[in-house]
Amino acid sequence: MAAIVWFRRDLRLHDNLALLSAVAKGTEIVPVYVVDEQDTGGASRWWLHHSLRALQNDISSMGGQLLIRSGDPAAELQALVDECGATSLHYSKRYEPASRRQESQLASLLDGQVDIAAADNNYLTNVNALFTKGGSPFKVFTPFWRAASASHHSGPRPMPTERLFSSRDFDSAPLDTVCPLPANPDWAGGLRAQWQPGESGALQRLDEISAASKNYVTLRDRPDKDTTSRLSPHLHFGEVSARQVAHALSSQQSDGAAALLRQLYWREFSAYLLYHYPSLPVAPLRSEFEKFPWVNDEEGLRLWQKGKTGYPIVDAGMRQLWASGWMHNRVRMIVASFLIKDLMIPWQKGAAWFADTLVDADLANNSASWQWVAGCGTDSAPYFRIFNPILQGKKFDPNGDYVRRWVPELAALPAKWIHEPWQADLVTLAESDLVLGGDYPKPLVDHGIARKNALAAYQLMRDIPGDSDAMGAG
Repeated sequence: MAAIVWFRRDLRLHDNLALLSAVAKGTEIVPVYVVDEQDTGGASRWWLHHSLRALQNDISSMGGQLLIRSGDPAAELQALVDECGATSLHYSKRYEPASRRQESQLASLLDGQVDIAAADNNYLTNVNALFTKGGSPFKVFTPFWRAASASHHSGPRPMPTERLFSSRDFDSAPLDTVCPLPANPDWAGGLRAQWQPGESGALQRLDEISAASKNYVTLRDRPDKDTTSRLSPHLHFGEVSARQVAHALSSQQSDGAAALLRQLYWREFSAYLLYHYPSLPVAPLRSEFEKFPWVNDEEGLRLWQKGKTGYPIVDAGMRQLWASGWMHNRVRMIVASFLIKDLMIPWQKGAAWFADTLVDADLANNSASWQWVAGCGTDSAPYFRIFNPILQGKKFDPNGDYVRRWVPELAALPAKWIHEPWQADLVTLAESDLVLGGDYPKPLVDHGIARKNALAAYQLMRDIPGDSDAMGAG
């Protein structure tokens, strides 16, 4: 007899309800991870490789073996049930449409063969428990947050101390084969320098959260300051649970901790939206945006991806993303607004690039955030709210330190011109050893003109007859 624990986005031993439910069975535990079609994105797969390696080591230290399989999870798990004689299967629920299909297929395939226990393991909120007074899903964050934060959630549970992992030797696919690291070229040097994937790295970040919360209220929008928790990739891969983070923040009783906790509920809200609106990653939630006259500009997309738009704060963000697999949240909004509203390139193109390059490329967060900036989602910033990359740079990177770090060709420019180098006089450019159009590109578009074009396109969309809001009022 055995209990299978199917690890998914819960790559931890502490506060893992799926693992604890298997421990309660009192039988040997066979842990497995199935690499599947959802394990995409270059940066995410780099992180996944190292996170699985760390989990393998942790389980090995407890006398067990984390099995690695690859393919369709339902088929792989059915085969493992037969191999180990399992009587129960334990896993954490996920809310992506493909994950929910997997769970449905698994239930049908193994019905009557094993007991299946699916745990609400990675969020504070039960997506089926919170609705408006009218019985519909929440569409706006603030009322959702009030309802969700008022709901009781249990505190984190400790790691099991029993040595219950099976010592039997089962077939396991080589991690280097099914989830290989980049080799030719090896582009992950910046990721290695900045991140420590795995539960121990997550717990270290969690231990440092009090420092992150200290100045969070006043400095959270400053990309030139290291004032964020950087827990997002660890949360995405479940190396730390939302309960652990919420517990750590709730124990601090400070404005910064409260603000960070509110941000954690934005993650909850995104997962909630994805569950109730599974088309979130591909289609605008507001149907009027199906008529928006987007531009097919492959060259503009390429220059945005490479950080060569001529707008320093945009380019700094895109280069930080490419080098480190991460970008400050304020800058994410700036670069997204530039792609959508200055270049009028579809938000789905930006979301796809982020999905490939972010180490925290969560489908729910990524999709909801891009729709928020585009103005086509729920609780969204109106489309006509267009970020000015020059003013945003001056306000949130006032001395230009962030730009200088990631756009070194501008490093010698005085702060006065760092966010609009094309306005600098020829003497200043020469003294800064900068040739615009050579060392650094001239602006890809004129923001003032681009803003007028975007607003005109928005008005044109609104003038076309049809449904104005697929989600209804409320």
